Amino acid sequence: MTAKQLSEIYVDIPSATLYRSLKKMTADEILQVVEENRIRGTVEKVYSITGKWQVDAEKMVEDNNGPMYLLLFTRFIMGLSEEFAEYAAREGIDLLRDGSGFTVAPVWATTEELTAAITGIGEILGPLVENKKTPERSLHSIAIITTPPKGEIKQGGTIHAEN
Repeated sequence: MTAKQLSEIYVDIPSATLYRSLKKMTADEILQVVEENRIRGTVEKVYSITGKWQVDAEKMVEDNNGPMYLLLFTRFIMGLSEEFAEYAAREGIDLLRDGSGFTVAPVWATTEELTAAITGIGEILGPLVENKKTPERSLHSIAIITTPPKGEIKQGGTIHAEN
């Protein structure tokens, strides 16, 4: 995609921030320039994700590799954004009938409680994953994100847990 295409999808990202991010991701070899087009005296770059996204997940967890974890999460979010962008661009969408949506549920939980909840969600989703394609069924993606725990912030010399 070009910077212009990205700015049309991510309208809330200021242009300067977008270009700064593209430059940084190119320098970090997350993105690569795959094409350059001359347009009225300027060069429009076409960006693509590099092949360096392949990672050994067990090694990442073993090493507690935060930067690689962020890269994988970014790829995950980019994939979801692409699905939503493609859907939103279609003619005649029906948000309710099409079964699309998203939500967030802030929870106070231990790691064990989160693991139990995710396991339970997996058990609920299991039969859907096993479904076969039929004329009545549409392909959907259900994404589950458990954010890292929020840190503590300092306010007026006192430390408070973030909400």
